[in-house]
Amino acid sequence: MATTSHPPAQPTRTAASGPASPAQGIALMLGSGLSNQTGASLGALAFPVLGPAGVVAVRQWVAAVVLLTAGRPRVRSFTAAQWRLVLALAAVFATMNLTLYLAIDRIGLGLAVTLEFLGPLTVALAGTRRRLDLLCALAAAVAVVVLTRPRPSTDYLGIALALVAAVCWGCYILLNRAVGHRLPGLQGSAAAAGVSGLLYLPIGGAVLYLHPPTLPALLCALAAGVLSSAVPFLSDLLALRRVPARFFGVFMSVNPVFAALVGLLVLGQHLDSLAWLAIAVIVAANAVAVGTSTTRA
Repeated sequence: MATTSHPPAQPTRTAASGPASPAQGIALMLGSGLSNQTGASLGALAFPVLGPAGVVAVRQWVAAVVLLTAGRPRVRSFTAAQWRLVLALAAVFATMNLTLYLAIDRIGLGLAVTLEFLGPLTVALAGTRRRLDLLCALAAAVAVVVLTRPRPSTDYLGIALALVAAVCWGCYILLNRAVGHRLPGLQGSAAAAGVSGLLYLPIGGAVLYLHPPTLPALLCALAAGVLSSAVPFLSDLLALRRVPARFFGVFMSVNPVFAALVGLLVLGQHLDSLAWLAIAVIVAANAVAVGTSTTRA
């Protein structure tokens, strides 16, 4: 697949030549989380018309168009090793979104995203070398268990789907970081988004043919594509060039917080007091992680 017209891409820390800033990484992660959960809630509004698969297909297409336009990947210059990373990221990206939206449809935004957070949490646990980091991750893990405590009406299939999404999110963090180091600029991410969009052409085409979209549903799905795919994909790539992967994993526990708040405001999904207490523990774990981030390598 590779040609000799372009040299292999060298690792790059940022899009610019200046030093990476942890503060910029934190801002990017916060923006990514809020955008992601807002988009997910808007996508859920389109479920009655398009279903989860239809919304995810539109999301993938929007992400592909935006990222291919921004990244302009020179795919003919990719080496076989670079293509393996791109294809793996595309498969993870596509599977993560579909399983998460299927889970949201069954168990709600807050619980689905909280379970999905186990993926970044695992990255944090596996990569840490500091006791304080481990304690922060364990505190967040206990809070996740409280949020997902079994009930008589528990939807175990929805939980299983969310756990698959969790595995995918953990892989996404590591693969996105690797792609960012192996390919210049946004080329790797753009190529992965393009491949993922191609994978959804037959699925999305069939769904849209069988269930013609209304204008409001289509607009919600398009908004989900921008807010939950294109914006986080770019933000995460840039953030992972500024902060360690283990710090990214711990810090992204703000996503359950955003999911709970957005679910309440947009979807009318309410949580009990114990659930909010668990969310407070997650916020505290993040505060400690951020406060000690300057001592990390």
